[in-house]
Amino acid sequence: MTQHTPESTRTPPPDGAPPTRWAPVAVMALAMLMVTLEISLTAVTLPAMGDDLGVGSSSAQWVLLAYTLPTAALAIPAGRWSDRVDLRALFLFAVPAIGLTSVLAAAAPNLPVLLAARVLQGVAGALVGALYLPVVAASVRPEQRGRAMGFVATVMPIGSMGGSSLGGAVVDAYGWRPVFLLKIPVLLVVWWLGARLIPRTDKGLSAPGRSLVGDGVLLGAAVTALLLALGRIEADAPVAATLFGLAAVAGAVAWARLGTARPVLDLLRRREVGLPVLSLFLSGTFVGLSYFLLPYYVADVLDAGASLTGVAMVFFIGAVALTAPLSGTLADRLPPRLVGAVGAGLCGAGVLSMVTLGPDAGLWDIGWRLALAGAGQALFGTPVNAGILGATPAHLVGTAGGVGNTSRTLAFAVGPAVAALAYGVGGGGESGFHVGVVVLVVLQGLSLVALLPGARAGRAPHV
Repeated sequence: MTQHTPESTRTPPPDGAPPTRWAPVAVMALAMLMVTLEISLTAVTLPAMGDDLGVGSSSAQWVLLAYTLPTAALAIPAGRWSDRVDLRALFLFAVPAIGLTSVLAAAAPNLPVLLAARVLQGVAGALVGALYLPVVAASVRPEQRGRAMGFVATVMPIGSMGGSSLGGAVVDAYGWRPVFLLKIPVLLVVWWLGARLIPRTDKGLSAPGRSLVGDGVLLGAAVTALLLALGRIEADAPVAATLFGLAAVAGAVAWARLGTARPVLDLLRRREVGLPVLSLFLSGTFVGLSYFLLPYYVADVLDAGASLTGVAMVFFIGAVALTAPLSGTLADRLPPRLVGAVGAGLCGAGVLSMVTLGPDAGLWDIGWRLALAGAGQALFGTPVNAGILGATPAHLVGTAGGVGNTSRTLAFAVGPAVAALAYGVGGGGESGFHVGVVVLVVLQGLSLVALLPGARAGRAPHV
């Protein structure tokens, strides 16, 4: 049965082309929010979870890694699968999978069962993430895709901030298990809306196939080895870190030699795709500041509690939410890579300003610097993703989304590890913080450099 979209959700086309349908973008924004909440919501439960299950903090951290690993490892295979199947059918399969695995996590009697549920959650999250770019491409006219991505980029940080606060209150009142169930009512609404609004094709929902499963296994092994190598670096175990690093390289090389990897590698060889993807990775290492350097600076230098870090991060999230809509509009009217380069420079300036923080800094001193970096991140991310989408052939849009998701996920793992290494080399404390900041500034600068070739080309059509 054909679904009819209300006229209020359509943008009249000026040239007879299919109109933009904003409703699927809104549904996809909610679905992506549910995926990102799996990290922020779970993070606030770790102490209570460890106490209840009788495990230490190092073991509890694997609850986060068990979700991150499959999300990173399966992003590319999931993206390739989304190019082959009906988007609505995959959406209706993946969203309930998130709900079911959340119930399994809430009912887990011990850590091994909980980790297994989290791995399955990561698989479901990878499938939902693979739908993001294809749904935008199928629903939104090319000259309006920046605004669509800007909308999603606005919803996610606001929702994550509110979700984390709600999750903390639930943990304090009822324990950690109900936190996994908070998203169930929203998932039901998202599934119902997706059944009516997500674009549908005649491709059906075929099985992934042995080649995609093989890709997932090899990429999973490579990503797991890489994360273990980074963990050994932080634990000051260089021999183990080197061995795991070599294993990660071997897994990546083995995957690259597969015939199924050729379309992905060919896509990355396109300068207008490969360089922005590299820039996404380099810029994503920024999280080393918020995930490692800033908490240690607050604790070791300012001798303050974690609440100061949490409140300071509100400045960052607020700046992202406020800047993302502007970022999307600019991406539709100016060369996306030029807008992204400005954002990368602004983020780098915000990070660089952290070098001037001393032992007497207060909330405002940290907050405005994080706000500057947050505005830069928002101004960077949407245009770069829009540019990648515009440079990708229609039959590889899901693959491009998977590559971008993998790049960002790896950056979120590498950034804190690099920051921790620099902090140790700098002797910890204030000097270690400053050394770590300088290293992250260099990576932000390289992100900017990667966008410069062709930054003035590719002006989006005016609406």
